[in-house]
Amino acid sequence: MLPRRTNPAAHLIAAALLAAGLLGAATAKAAPRDIDRIVAVVNNAVITEYELKKRIEQVIRQLASQQTPAPPRRALEKQLLERMITERALLQIAEDTNIRFEGAALDRAVARIAQQNKLSPEEFRKALETEGTDFAAFREQIRSEMTIARLKEREVDNKIVVTDAEIDNFLANPALDANQQDEYNLAHILILAPEGASPEKLAELRVKAEKAQAELQAGTHFSQVSATYSDAQNALQGGSLGWRAEGQIPSLFATVVRTLKAGETSAVIQSPNGFHIVKLVDKRGKNVQMVVKQTRARHILVKTNEVVSDDDARNRLRLLKERIENGADFAELAKLHSDDLSANRGGELNWLNPGDTVPEFERAMDALKPGEVSNPVRSPFGWHLIQVQERRDQDVTQERKRLEARSALRERKAEEAFEDWVRQARDRAYVEYRLEE
Repeated sequence: MLPRRTNPAAHLIAAALLAAGLLGAATAKAAPRDIDRIVAVVNNAVITEYELKKRIEQVIRQLASQQTPAPPRRALEKQLLERMITERALLQIAEDTNIRFEGAALDRAVARIAQQNKLSPEEFRKALETEGTDFAAFREQIRSEMTIARLKEREVDNKIVVTDAEIDNFLANPALDANQQDEYNLAHILILAPEGASPEKLAELRVKAEKAQAELQAGTHFSQVSATYSDAQNALQGGSLGWRAEGQIPSLFATVVRTLKAGETSAVIQSPNGFHIVKLVDKRGKNVQMVVKQTRARHILVKTNEVVSDDDARNRLRLLKERIENGADFAELAKLHSDDLSANRGGELNWLNPGDTVPEFERAMDALKPGEVSNPVRSPFGWHLIQVQERRDQDVTQERKRLEARSALRERKAEEAFEDWVRQARDRAYVEYRLEE
């Protein structure tokens, strides 16, 4: 399989952790525990008061690192317990369906986050411990983030279908074509409604959303209101949705966002998932360069597994590189030794645009001259030998427009579908509250 860029969990984790700084990334080093008690039961698991207390302390540190005032402790306690219940329900679904991240995969995720902080893994660990952060708890948080991301990919992302007719309609409508749009930096608060909620329950949730809106109008920082009220997965990151072209904005918000000025927030918006408040953080024009430098490349992939270790794969590729340097044909060796679907084409990946492959592969490929063969390169797919055959500047306007349209439509559909899926998963879980006992 071509090593395409995915929606990797490590990217999502790094963004959240870097935004929070080292202090906000994990539970503080455990002090001696008082007598613990159960504050919630989720299916066959429990959440303890100690866990809730540590999560509250973590969030307060995270908000402080973002210079965001913390909500009242009682409100934060209830909000975080709800998030922990949802998280625990999702992790149980992942566990029951054999989604697990162990050992090497977890180590690689930690190494990528350390690299983002411009530290070696050992330096990163020492920095965490110096600041009083428990490294084991840090790894567990990463494991949870990766697990939920993989669950989303399997249960939602992989089931999203974008048809050619939808792309044609998208491109035919200048208001939807991302290449003709301004971009919007958005933040979002979600008050989630249970599936099939009664009119009384919806009225109660609307009051909650209007209370959040009133606090925003009174001048309370959006990040603080998000942390206090929002049920969205990114609530503790200020509800940030980042920069998006209009076609990438959920259709529910698109009309509203066009009427806002930078810094303004919307009125409460109702959807089947609940109630929303959207803030337009900023707006900018977009100028997409459609002439790109393409690379024609081929590769040999050796995957690692229980039988083939990293050292085995790397050594096999070193021997193959020696044979190529001594005159062996790259394509013939790829046909015999590559574990990729491109093997029957002699490892040919054809013309690649920037961003078409995972970062590790692209960095190694970009460093090569035409005709040159790389040393063994590690990526999430395994170990590669890469050969660049030629490069060119190519006008990819039409091709790129369709790819970007497909991506925008997939992103919009996936976001809406995941919110709905999380709500249904939460509704199916057996939950028993004991916080007030």
